[in-house]
Amino acid sequence: MKAIISHDIDHITVWEHLFKDTILPKYMTRMHIELLSGKISLREYTLRWSDFFKNKWQNVDELITFNNINNLPSSFFVAVNKGVGLNYTNTSALLWIEQMKHRNCEIGLHGIDFESQGLIDREYNLFHELTKIETFGIRMHYVRNTGQTFQQLANAGYTYDSTEHAFKKPYKIGNMWEFPFQIMDGWIIENYKKWQSLDLKQAKENTIKLIDKAHEQDLPYLGIDFHDRYFSHAFKTWLDWYMWLVDYLKTNKIDFVNFKMAIDELEKSPSV
Repeated sequence: MKAIISHDIDHITVWEHLFKDTILPKYMTRMHIELLSGKISLREYTLRWSDFFKNKWQNVDELITFNNINNLPSSFFVAVNKGVGLNYTNTSALLWIEQMKHRNCEIGLHGIDFESQGLIDREYNLFHELTKIETFGIRMHYVRNTGQTFQQLANAGYTYDSTEHAFKKPYKIGNMWEFPFQIMDGWIIENYKKWQSLDLKQAKENTIKLIDKAHEQDLPYLGIDFHDRYFSHAFKTWLDWYMWLVDYLKTNKIDFVNFKMAIDELEKSPSV
């Protein structure tokens, strides 16, 4: 089994949310709940306020640097559309996309439209037009999908999708590879709540269970989604969890690949 770790870009700045959505009041509520419940330290709480005043809600550069040091391919999903608490501009997105290109990152679309073939096609074409990337994949924001979404994504021309959360092997829909993923940072640490509810020890234990389940089901690829926002000492449990996870996978002889590398392997040997 090999690991595919990818990163969703949900936020870039704090001010992009001003008067546009409810992210900021939710964020304030969340950090106070986590402090009062003892899930975060006073230092984390203070650092979150610091990020707020610095207008910095992304840690892309720091995450790429860590990944490169650890020989871990960096794969990012970046949006060119707005919706469901995602509000950064295409100008901001393209600034980071250009940096990702220069640092040999794999770049896909963080999709918003998931119901209409026409809107899905338009989003695909916009991403292609803005980035000049010829072949790319997608993951839907908040992994939203209907019974028709995956076929519609294949119709649009995506090379791969990683929206489905399931313990399944990769499979093809037309010419598109579907890569189900098994682990997401928020689902582990928040444990399906709106704030951190587990400590690091509990998060590790639950993660190991999922990795073991993937082994038991003989999955060729373990899909992991980690948000760059949390690669920060302001979210120490998340940061420590990610660094531990990379080390745990290395220790257990699990190699890292990106989606393109996995597709090349699958196309050469579908039995992978």
